[in-house]
Amino acid sequence: MPTEQGNAQDPHRPAGTGLGRRRALLAAGAVLAAGAGAAADEAARGDRTVGRATAGAPAAEAAIPFHGARQAGVAAPQQPATYLLAFDLPRTSSAAGRRALRKVLGALTETLAAAASDGPADPRLQGGGTTRLTSLVGIGPALAARLALDVPASFGELPPFPGDRLDPRRSNGDLLVQLCAADRWTLTVVAELVGGAARTAGAVPRWTQSGFLPHTPPGTTPRNLFGTKDGTANPDHAAAERWVWGPSGGHGDSTVLVYRRIRMDVTGFASLSESRRDRAIGRRTHDGVALSGTAEHDEPDIYTKNPDGSYVIPATAHVRLASPRFDGGARMLRRSYSYDDGPSDRGLLFCAFMRDPAQFTRVQNRLAARDALNPFLRHRASAVAYVLPGAASAGTLGDHLWT
Repeated sequence: MPTEQGNAQDPHRPAGTGLGRRRALLAAGAVLAAGAGAAADEAARGDRTVGRATAGAPAAEAAIPFHGARQAGVAAPQQPATYLLAFDLPRTSSAAGRRALRKVLGALTETLAAAASDGPADPRLQGGGTTRLTSLVGIGPALAARLALDVPASFGELPPFPGDRLDPRRSNGDLLVQLCAADRWTLTVVAELVGGAARTAGAVPRWTQSGFLPHTPPGTTPRNLFGTKDGTANPDHAAAERWVWGPSGGHGDSTVLVYRRIRMDVTGFASLSESRRDRAIGRRTHDGVALSGTAEHDEPDIYTKNPDGSYVIPATAHVRLASPRFDGGARMLRRSYSYDDGPSDRGLLFCAFMRDPAQFTRVQNRLAARDALNPFLRHRASAVAYVLPGAASAGTLGDHLWT
């Protein structure tokens, strides 16, 4: 459950923004499990359209363009609700598998572009303004290897981690689609359209998962199900170009998504005293300030010691073990969500983007070995996906995979 990825608050995080045309459908009483918000490079690249106010009228929310160099599900600001779908392709010959993948990616491109447009055809998406839908499509490592697709050499399966209790029925997949929008209604309708298009093209559904963010006052960091502030920082533009997006060349507009479904023992963690909770996290519960700092967005100083020689941020604190200082400054772009699948199954949908999944492996190995939160967390599902570059206006997602 890596959390510490820098000290610059993401200016695009959607805390406190209007939740769009169906805001009431997003349960405001639900709590976040993490996520600072936006892709760091959107403003600098200018790839995505931002709604502008019209004189004498309420501010209009423009549709977020589907087409672009980078997929909007990463390059546009994080939305308050998400829905993930995983699919498999039938195992056939390499040639037949490539034909099937082309067909599925063509169907997904057409369906997602239409749903994100100013005038979606489905009547359930009409009459309430633009959907503000963003999406991403990724390829799983097993499919990439099976069909000899053109993906970065560093892309591959995650290793097993100590303490994992993964359900294979809710993990992995040949294709991963993440939908994000301002409300659950849009996601429900678009997920139905995406699922139908993928099945018609030959894909087989594997698993689905929904998640949400809370309504949070502007300029503040949301709290997770443990009651602590979570998602304080994300990399800035320069750091994102170095650590999040692929290397220059054919993969420069791609990235890798690591997904972990983490069940949280909320009751057990709440039974600890506040001081023990603070030391387990490495931050004060009431204001989110690192134990070494004076303000929430101060970068945690993991080397500061008390007079007795002990670390101010304990050696087993989550913040310390997840610090980018142990990884040469490498940072992830976090876009996580909470989930609530019943009283005994609530937690975090950890979604993080990075150039090289080995970065996550290093962090998670440290956490699995020593994290003070381990007694209260269970990793129950996992997936990794190569997030394709965006599609040109006349192109299809995955056009580069065949070279």
